[in-house]
Amino acid sequence: MSELPGWVHVYSGKVRDLYVPEGATGLADTDSVLVVASDRVSAFDHVLEPGIPGKGELLTTLSLWWFDQLDDIPNHLVPDHVLDGERVVERIPAEVAGRSMLVKPLDMFPIECVVRGYLTGSGWAEYRASQSVCGIPLPAGLQNGDRLPEPIYTPAWKAPLGEHDENISFERTVELVGPDIAEELRRLSLHVYERGAAIAEQRGVIIADTKFEFGADRTTGEITLADEVLTSDSSRYWDAAAYAAGTTPEERMASFDKQIVRDWLAANWDKTGTPPQLPAEVVERTAARYRELLERLTGD
Repeated sequence: MSELPGWVHVYSGKVRDLYVPEGATGLADTDSVLVVASDRVSAFDHVLEPGIPGKGELLTTLSLWWFDQLDDIPNHLVPDHVLDGERVVERIPAEVAGRSMLVKPLDMFPIECVVRGYLTGSGWAEYRASQSVCGIPLPAGLQNGDRLPEPIYTPAWKAPLGEHDENISFERTVELVGPDIAEELRRLSLHVYERGAAIAEQRGVIIADTKFEFGADRTTGEITLADEVLTSDSSRYWDAAAYAAGTTPEERMASFDKQIVRDWLAANWDKTGTPPQLPAEVVERTAARYRELLERLTGD
């Protein structure tokens, strides 16, 4: 993490660092937070070495683009510049420009709001065992990578840093946040996924699944979309043309996310001890796929 003039570091997650303005004692007494995306990459709840060059800037750019597309959903962004007379003053330090967002602090809900439009990953493993995903029954005969009859909401409990998130039932979310908020989190999550998936499909990309985080505005109580949104770290992205032409799961699920990293790690590590270093070829392929996704979606 960097020392930034005018800002104080207060927290680091697996891939992001949080800062508050000088004079604030922490997240509880500030009206703005600087979220800095690093080039760190994580998989299976471990931070890996080396990072993915340019990843922080690529994912921040993609998040900001998606927040613009999802303009009917309240989000946590606040203006990153102010006017001093006729002069524009940037609030984000030059040292982290391009990979930072200025946001308002929220009272975050302890729930990962996962939406799945396709059967893959841990959902596929669970389906093979129980013909259900997170307790939601699914039709018989589905294969790895199949599109679900309709998107499903499968929340998870957000575990403390270093622990595993835990899939939970909708009824458990009601116990955690109350029935009204639980229902609204499900509604908003499905709405954002369906809108995002439709936009991506127009650009030849499939969003197979994703996860969102929400918090309550500290002044109004309004449920607000936070953190990153529909990035390659929080979502599975597939090439729609490859999916249509593919006959095997590997051919269909040509990914634009960190699945390359997950696959290599799963084949080369038994999930005990320290993960091995990522080969340069895996790092380069992942960075290239992140860049290609951004170009496809934004046209830039």
